[in-house]
Amino acid sequence: MKSFLSYAAAAVVLSAIAFALGAYQTDIYRKMLLWIALAISYNFLFGISGQIAFSHFSFYGIGAYTIVILVTQAGLPLPLAVLATVAVCVALALVVAIPATRLEGFYLALATLAFAQLFIVVLNEGGAITGGTGGLASYRLPDIFGVHVTGPWYTVVIVVLTLATMAIIGRLDRSWFGRACRAVRDNPEAAAAMGVNVRRTKIIAYAVTSALAGVAGMVYAFVDNTVNPHIFGLENVFLLLFMVIVGGSGRMAGAILGAVLLYLMPFVLSPLIGHHHALVFGVFMVLAVLFQPRGLIGLWDKLRGRRHRPSAARPRLPAAEAKAVKREGLA
Repeated sequence: MKSFLSYAAAAVVLSAIAFALGAYQTDIYRKMLLWIALAISYNFLFGISGQIAFSHFSFYGIGAYTIVILVTQAGLPLPLAVLATVAVCVALALVVAIPATRLEGFYLALATLAFAQLFIVVLNEGGAITGGTGGLASYRLPDIFGVHVTGPWYTVVIVVLTLATMAIIGRLDRSWFGRACRAVRDNPEAAAAMGVNVRRTKIIAYAVTSALAGVAGMVYAFVDNTVNPHIFGLENVFLLLFMVIVGGSGRMAGAILGAVLLYLMPFVLSPLIGHHHALVFGVFMVLAVLFQPRGLIGLWDKLRGRRHRPSAARPRLPAAEAKAVKREGLA
């Protein structure tokens, strides 16, 4: 109950912000929330499950393209299109995960990177279905129960998506499945010896997080009412990875911090130093990895621990013992 009230309060506050912003700020705010949702789900895959996969952002694109194609070209009603898109994302995730999870580390990264690149090729060569290099545009979100959801009200939808992703990932992390994922990440052999099905755990983690990325992509598709291959290119694939690493891999708060910081940084630096913001951006990420390997959330933990550390250099003795020590001239 307490957790539900916390999420409800967060939904009210985050939604209220949308009604106080202008059109430009609202666009930035919406996309930042979507990056947060992506970073949270990818953090579970990469930071908690230990799978170095570069396909997460591709499922974001698969969700976006699939919902648009099903609604505008296949003519499916929105609820049916949403269910079909989730099914497509899960099916493709299983197709990739079942063979790919036999690989580890560098080889898994290469396999999923190849899938990400293949996805871009399919988009570019998809003809009228995907719109080719120009993508798909000039469509709109169908009415929901006869109501056209737009403006700040659509931002509320994105807020609900982000908080739902937080709730799902948080619940998974605290469950037996989350503990199994951490065991597989830390030592697959020891996890298998304790009865954990290592391969099945990896496949489920990959499928669930990919489906969540696909759902975020569905919502993104109606933010700008346009999707094209450039949006889902490799640049954003690596940006998502850096968000989790810089913020703090394995920590949801770290993923949120990294997503907010790295997404907003270009908007803050660009007016100050122009196109040189890309150089500052790169230097910042290198320094963060070198000097704060646990991420910025680790720096916050250090500061908080220092603040709550007792001021006395030695432990306090009980009153009776303190008097005895003082009497003997040892204090």
